[in-house]
Amino acid sequence: MRLLKLVPDNTNIGFLRWRLPFFIVSGILIAASWALVLVNGLNLGVDFVGGQMIRVTFTQTAEAPVGEMRSSIEKLGYGDPIIQRYGAPNEASIRMKLPEGSEKNPGLANAMADKIKESLKAQYPDVRIDGVDSVSGKVSNELFSTGLMSLLAAMVAISIYIWIRFEWQFGAGALFALFHDVSLTMGFFALTQLEFDLNIIAAILTIIGYSLNDTIVVYDRIRENLKKYRKMPLPEVLDLSVNETLARTVMTSLTLLIALVALLFIGPDSLFGLTAAITLGIFIGTYSSIYMAAPILIWLGVKSDSFVPTETATDRQERMARGEG
Repeated sequence: MRLLKLVPDNTNIGFLRWRLPFFIVSGILIAASWALVLVNGLNLGVDFVGGQMIRVTFTQTAEAPVGEMRSSIEKLGYGDPIIQRYGAPNEASIRMKLPEGSEKNPGLANAMADKIKESLKAQYPDVRIDGVDSVSGKVSNELFSTGLMSLLAAMVAISIYIWIRFEWQFGAGALFALFHDVSLTMGFFALTQLEFDLNIIAAILTIIGYSLNDTIVVYDRIRENLKKYRKMPLPEVLDLSVNETLARTVMTSLTLLIALVALLFIGPDSLFGLTAAITLGIFIGTYSSIYMAAPILIWLGVKSDSFVPTETATDRQERMARGEG
């Protein structure tokens, strides 16, 4: 039985031929993404702007009617609620953003919570209110700042690791590729106005990890080929390395996308933003590993002899003594 091959053996695609146009397109996309973030802003969730969480249990129902609750609460005019099951199937949490003006008048938040509770009790006689928790806007702002700092710290730490493992050019190339991936993801959320919460921070960290893993595989093959083909021009070495890892890249991305697309269309609404971010990140991360991380090495000064050990005077004397010329 013949195995299915998504990528033929010995592919010879000239990826580096189009490096300049793709760099220009990526530069435009990065600039557009941050322009969207500055102009449109991010639709920050309860985690980052403050809000209230109401915990409920349905004592005579096997499962909490999440869809019905979402529709009924939306009609109250306080915005879109985030409703998730937690614990047992008949338990749910309802998260709402703080209403406008609640920073100056805390009573508005309490009034919103009371109205939601009254609506639930009127529609579901068996509902039990287990508690109401509030998150202030100040705490949420600190949480948002901490989340962004974690992304920055992860990118810098990863670049330092690659710098030590390879050369400084590889660390700078990986950092640029990660900046590219994070920028386009942020631009996507600024454009679509999907809710940006802690789940999305986790998704971006996942994207960083995936993109880095793909980049390191390509970089490792580049390093091996630089040692093996010392007289080959650098663009040809890079093309060869990307082609040799292409089957692994395509297979890894495809298997991930199969699961993600299924989750995107039939998964719960509460995971839609997380799944959309990771799905987009798979495409962006694969693209950046090929068209960002590899070609930038040319402009950063990597040469065909970068990994050839420098011969010292002692090495030369030993080589001459062995009669190696």
